[in-house]
Amino acid sequence: MRITRVTTRTGDQGQTRLAGGQMVSKASLRVRAYGEIDELNAFIGLILADDILDETREILTPVQHQLFVVGGELAFAQEDGKNLQSDRVSQMDVEVLEQGVERINATLDPLKEFVLPGGRRSAALCHVARTVCRRAERTIVALNEQEALNPEVIRFVNRLSDLLFVISRAENVRHGVAEVNWSRKHLGHDDGMA
Repeated sequence: MRITRVTTRTGDQGQTRLAGGQMVSKASLRVRAYGEIDELNAFIGLILADDILDETREILTPVQHQLFVVGGELAFAQEDGKNLQSDRVSQMDVEVLEQGVERINATLDPLKEFVLPGGRRSAALCHVARTVCRRAERTIVALNEQEALNPEVIRFVNRLSDLLFVISRAENVRHGVAEVNWSRKHLGHDDGMA
């Protein structure tokens, strides 16, 4: 049996190796981008560990695997990424997310108010994952401004945040939990009228 060391000590000086072997700062945009995708994947794992709808599990289980592909693609420097023949995010991957958004959204009432994170635990977890997804998207866009990325990666992460939003709504609605809507009356002050 081959044992791989978990502790390598190569990162003790704030450097890490990309998938192609290049040493870079752990603070680089590329490392931040795939690190935030890893964080997002961990939150989706937390959602999957919760008491969720069967449809949520059916949709998010393959998404978790696809996020591993996203992170893997981001872990390669630009010059190495061009040599990747497989395990790249594709237009079809984006379309699968879009279909999920449309399918779930068709079962929900149209939004009339801003929805706040809350209600059922699984819904709140989806909102946390959505905000981590948006942060990852911002980092990926910043990285893309420095070095061109596969445009489907940006589209995939953008659609995933939409999917997490509609799943959060479905988790509340289909479990009979009222959505938490934003209201001025909870601001703790009057509306300025004397």
